[in-house]
Amino acid sequence: MSGAIVEAARAWIGTPYVHQASVKGAGTDCLGLVRGIWREFHGTEPETLPAYTPDWGEVGQVELLLGGAGRLLRPAPDEEPGDVLVFRMRAGAIAKHMGILAQTGKQASFVHAYDRHGVVESPLSAPWRARIAGRFRFPPL
Repeated sequence: MSGAIVEAARAWIGTPYVHQASVKGAGTDCLGLVRGIWREFHGTEPETLPAYTPDWGEVGQVELLLGGAGRLLRPAPDEEPGDVLVFRMRAGAIAKHMGILAQTGKQASFVHAYDRHGVVESPLSAPWRARIAGRFRFPPL
């Protein structure tokens, strides 16, 4: 299934960034990308989402993104294409970004959506790796 997830994620490349949206080709944010892939493989939305801010530097006690990933996805003990990566963009901030691991090894990359860029595939460079707060897998079909 991991190869199919990567293929599905790459099909979203070029979708514009729209906060809280999740429509391939029309608009999405990073969570919307993962939601869209979930719908493609598992049907309807798994749960209703509360409104959320796009602020990567937001601080607080409640890790909504990590908590939701932990409820709906399986922990990933190793790195595999198709994994959902959750990022903490600043020390002390809550995790507010996510993407799909597309390739591992020296050419590691991930597909994600972010403001002013839309959905892109980026190298999983050392600075991005240092921000990983969690790694998860979609449940089997």
